[in-house]
Amino acid sequence: MKVALITGVTGQDGAYLAEFLLKKGYFVHGLKRRSSLFNTDRIDHLYQDQHENNVNFKLHFGDLTDSTNLIRIVQETQPDEIYNLAAMSHVQVSFEMP
Repeated sequence: MKVALITGVTGQDGAYLAEFLLKKGYFVHGLKRRSSLFNTDRIDHLYQDQHENNVNFKLHFGDLTDSTNLIRIVQETQPDEIYNLAAMSHVQVSFEMP
């Protein structure tokens, strides 16, 4: 089974990609910023009980500016593919903190 890591998994593109890869038989790890709103509407239908067998989607919390945490997640998940779809979602903030 191929393993994918998607940053920005709660965004529109990340959610569609996660769904696509799950349908192709991937195990998908998604990375979400802890500081962003806890809006997981786009991926709620992908959640399964983490205590059950055959769970193919796992959500991780982290920030791309925290290299230590990012390295830890990559080492733990051992992804075959990494998709970086994370982005600043607020235009004004993106100018203040590029």
